Amino acid sequence: MTEELAFETDGPIARITLRRPAKLNALTPAMLSALVAACDAIDTDPAIRCALLLAEGKAFCAGADINAWSGLSPVEMWQRWIVPGHSAFGRLAALRVPSIAVVEGPCFGGGLELALCCDMRFASQAANFSMPEVSIGTLPGWGGTGRLPRAVGLPRARQMIFSGERVEATRAEQWGLVNGVFDGDGARAEAERLAALIASRAPVAVAAAKLALAAQENDAPMRALEALGGAIASASADAREGLASFREKRPPVWQGR
Repeated sequence: MTEELAFETDGPIARITLRRPAKLNALTPAMLSALVAACDAIDTDPAIRCALLLAEGKAFCAGADINAWSGLSPVEMWQRWIVPGHSAFGRLAALRVPSIAVVEGPCFGGGLELALCCDMRFASQAANFSMPEVSIGTLPGWGGTGRLPRAVGLPRARQMIFSGERVEATRAEQWGLVNGVFDGDGARAEAERLAALIASRAPVAVAAAKLALAAQENDAPMRALEALGGAIASASADAREGLASFREKRPPVWQGR
């Protein structure tokens, strides 16, 4: 594991916790590797029957750490960032046990893609969601173009991805992005309650039900298109301008090339 991602178990409940609060839990390569290790640990422990995805600090996850990928070439972007991210997120989505994400603050870009890998999501009133990649000249690269439409429908996914605007918790619930919205610590309490209830059910039946539901998904085309799209976008002048404007805290001047 890494200090930036913790893994612990409490009886039949596993907890994966993002622990990079000073950076709004922005994801790094080390965190992706630790996520895979945590998922491997869950799947090899028959005593675990449900998993919770949590985060420390005021944000759930601000997405991928720009400093970890902004200097990569298109090929490096594909090989060292997009593909490993897909592998890690796919590993979480494919857990044999149900998973629940608890979102108690901003959940942007790769952070939203991470939450979408869980079977259920509970949010606090302070949560808000966005796919802001177009604001820095790129596009969702870790499953957002496939999992977001399945959660909210294609028209709303287009709205979020094309605009990058934020969706507050109440609207996210109306759209089906989250299973419920709660005051204070209510989202975490509800996730713990439901995890305990799931853990009390017949484990083989629950795992089989999850596998049957997963059969409706085929993410291979989405992964290929995102890898190609991410590599192309990272080489554009607009991507360079988007990253520069982000770092310089100024509005971008798009060139359309």
